[in-house]
Amino acid sequence: MGLNQKEYQRYSRHLLLDKVGEEGQLKLKSANVLVIGAGGLGCPVLMYLAAAGVGHIGIIDFDAIDVSNLQRQVLFDTNDVGKSKAFTAKQKLESQNPLIKITAFNYALTNQNAIRLFSDYDIIVDGTDNFSTRYLVNDACILTNKPLIYGAIHKFEGQVSVFNYNNGPTYRCLFPTPPESGSVPSCSEVGVIGVLPGIIGTQQANETIKMILGIGNVMSGKLLIYDALQSSFLQIDIKKSTDLADFGIESIADFEAFDYSFTCDTEVNQNGITKQEFLKLSPETLVLDVREDWETPKVENKKVIHIPLDELDDRFNEIPKDKTIYVVCQKGGRSQSAIDYLTKEFNYSNLINVNGGLL
Repeated sequence: MGLNQKEYQRYSRHLLLDKVGEEGQLKLKSANVLVIGAGGLGCPVLMYLAAAGVGHIGIIDFDAIDVSNLQRQVLFDTNDVGKSKAFTAKQKLESQNPLIKITAFNYALTNQNAIRLFSDYDIIVDGTDNFSTRYLVNDACILTNKPLIYGAIHKFEGQVSVFNYNNGPTYRCLFPTPPESGSVPSCSEVGVIGVLPGIIGTQQANETIKMILGIGNVMSGKLLIYDALQSSFLQIDIKKSTDLADFGIESIADFEAFDYSFTCDTEVNQNGITKQEFLKLSPETLVLDVREDWETPKVENKKVIHIPLDELDDRFNEIPKDKTIYVVCQKGGRSQSAIDYLTKEFNYSNLINVNGGLL
């Protein structure tokens, strides 16, 4: 399999590089890469792998495009809202580079389908945003002997590493077990600066391309941490310290039976109330709204104390302790965090969460 005239023209800047050239471009053309998630990280990964000429790219994502995605998911535009991420990404990438093959999987990745999917690809790129899927992806990569390009983002900080490369450290060597439930709020609750997934995603694409070409130093055994506020990079070492058997997974059957349904996102209070129940409360109901000023919908027909979550430490004395108060935010995570903080630090016992928030 050689390069055709269109490929010579499209990849001419690669062909000029002494570490790529025609031989390297043929390696890219022969490569099969599966990208998990077509979100903030997945979009730049997909765009750069497609532009580089990776011959076959798989995309798995069961989500639909939301208008709130457009601040950072640069593969999509306003006209795409409501459409499938996987299928829309496939369409956009085929337009970007018609010389490669794109396969879209518009369903969730599970421990029932991961082994079969991963077996068809050379490299797995993780663009997910939750711990359950990260552990699932890591374990499936170990069982199928596939290298894993890891990326993660949170507010103004991002991480990149390569796991399970030539029997190197895995994700479980860095994080043997998930963090405690309630300790990690999601991006939808705390936000993320829009450029950050682009910076981290292009790093993931770079590691993927280096691995395919066999050039440079693959970031195995290293964790790269980027601070967007300081424009600084920190690299730390990761030692191989665990095996999958340490977690009771010694075979594909064990993997398929393993429970990956845990969550580390901030939990809602099961003793709270629903949005529907909240809306039926009387106009005399006292409400603590911990959202930012710009967030909607506003609380109507209630007595509202508005204190953003990050101002509670300075303004907690505005919140009475002798009346029942319902705490609200967009999705119920920040409001529960507020309740936990006020209960622990200032001995509040009169706060009730509105589970699921006001969206």
